[in-house]
Amino acid sequence: MKQKYNPMMFQCSESLDMSKHIVATYYMRGKGTNPMELDLAKFAESIAAEQATGTWIDVPFETDDIVERHAAKVIGIYETPAYDRELPDGIQYRDMIVRLAFPWENIGTNFPMIFTTAIGNISAARLKLLDLEFPKEYTDHFQGPKFGIQGVRDILDIPERPLTCAMIKPDTGWTPEQGGIMAYDAYLGGIDVIKDDELLVADPAWCPIEKRVQAITDAGKRAFEQTGEKKLYTVNLTEDSFKIKDLAYRAIDAGANALMINTYTAGFSALRQLAEDPNIQIPVMSHPDYAAAQSYSPDTGVAVALLWGKLARLAGADMAITTNYYGKIPVLRDSYLRTCRDLKMKFHNIKDCLPAPSGGMYQGVVPDTIYEVGTDVMIAAGGAVHGHRNGATAGARALRQSIDGAMAGIPLREYAKDKPDLQIALDDWGCGEKEDLFDMKK
Repeated sequence: MKQKYNPMMFQCSESLDMSKHIVATYYMRGKGTNPMELDLAKFAESIAAEQATGTWIDVPFETDDIVERHAAKVIGIYETPAYDRELPDGIQYRDMIVRLAFPWENIGTNFPMIFTTAIGNISAARLKLLDLEFPKEYTDHFQGPKFGIQGVRDILDIPERPLTCAMIKPDTGWTPEQGGIMAYDAYLGGIDVIKDDELLVADPAWCPIEKRVQAITDAGKRAFEQTGEKKLYTVNLTEDSFKIKDLAYRAIDAGANALMINTYTAGFSALRQLAEDPNIQIPVMSHPDYAAAQSYSPDTGVAVALLWGKLARLAGADMAITTNYYGKIPVLRDSYLRTCRDLKMKFHNIKDCLPAPSGGMYQGVVPDTIYEVGTDVMIAAGGAVHGHRNGATAGARALRQSIDGAMAGIPLREYAKDKPDLQIALDDWGCGEKEDLFDMKK
């Protein structure tokens, strides 16, 4: 008689060589007309089988040897709440956390198969990929960020304070000459990094990539002559994958000193090819547009921090735009902060990545951001710079002043008393929660 559960599919993690496995953690919700009858173990086993060697029915060549070597193994099933004796009356569903160990020889060292294996066909089920744990033997095959946070700081000669970034607004439609004017105004006020908006086509007829790079890098040089501060410009390279590297080389030949790619539309492999190319010796920024479509559902898709944080970093982003709790794009504070932590915390051989909270950032929330994320952060603001009543230079100056005030431990409204540009920003957009509480010196 056939056994209900295949014992080879259930193992303790201690029984496996974890240097040869990637562990995926999922949230799953089981529903049914009678939740008492839900078979959580069978659910987990079926997911493990679907994503490795099995299918919905036994097949002749799925031998014990193949299952032993290549099948995903269920190494943990945890129901939450942890019902052990009985289920409460009226329960309609049961939630669980499942951990699967995938032999990484199934996957290889590439992003398409990471996603195909960890959240491929099963993405149609009611489950969400919460995390992936990679052994060092696996991450050794990835370079990760070429520069990391310290490398970006060294390029800009900014040893301690948070960095600033401004995307050019309007998002698209401007000429290289107009871009140069807007960039210069923002640079002059104290912006460190100018970035293309993610909506700007890489090489449009009205704003060719070479002319755009030349105009904005020239603006950075002129601003440097006046301020003594080095500048970066991240030019958007998002295109079909077979065109991206050529665009990068063209941008570099034109004088580009940083690059940007929309990682979630162009693909993680596109980011990785830029980061790991030995001919590209400038930092790369990752932009998260479309990522919310993959991560914001509460019970399907991929968790924000994994998708926007750990995986973008593994692919090689030196700087990563991320959403933030205070801006126009909704995200839970916990998810936002975990993303920032995942970009910076120790991760085998992979360098850290500079988080760049964006999407509605403004001067008044700078103290909150530094308080929660730390000084290794890039404040990325577009509208709060270019939309300032006194222009982009004033908006940029106000952003830098908000950083200076926070670093000095002085409440912003007090710090702004003799700084009209900052005062206007605070009057127009307000202050965050830590305006009167934040003190860097404590």
